[in-house]
Amino acid sequence: MAIRSVAVERFSIVSSKPFAEIVARIDAAIGHPDMRVLWQNVAAAKSFEEIEETINSAVGPSTLMEFARFNHGQFILKERSADAPKILRIVLGNPLIMRQMAEHVPDAGSYAPVTVLIDERIDGVHLSYDLMASYLASYGNLAALKVARELDAKVEALLAAAAS
Repeated sequence: MAIRSVAVERFSIVSSKPFAEIVARIDAAIGHPDMRVLWQNVAAAKSFEEIEETINSAVGPSTLMEFARFNHGQFILKERSADAPKILRIVLGNPLIMRQMAEHVPDAGSYAPVTVLIDERIDGVHLSYDLMASYLASYGNLAALKVARELDAKVEALLAAAAS
């Protein structure tokens, strides 16, 4: 049995844009495939090239896709009034990027796809993301870290564009 400490760094940006506009901007930049169909197509692929084609057809302009969405704010809303703060968690990524990291550090599969959190606060809408490179840093694999940093740059650019 082993326990590994993983220090996580969080990227966060605050926007004065409305919550719905920020979510719409993120939605426009990421793919929204039917995940059940996507996984069926991946399983049916006869080659890695077919898998790449399947994934590439599912991503948005950011080369990322949505895997799941959790409306955490609905739980607060049910207890409070309609002015309750909104909280949305979007799980997004690209399986081809995850593969590049997991080839070198199998534990990367524990951290990908990644989570983006969008939440309303008094000072604005916060967009947060835990950096993949920080998850993988303790593994000491430079090849995986390079891919993780590239992923981090994609997600940070996505959030910055949505917030501006």
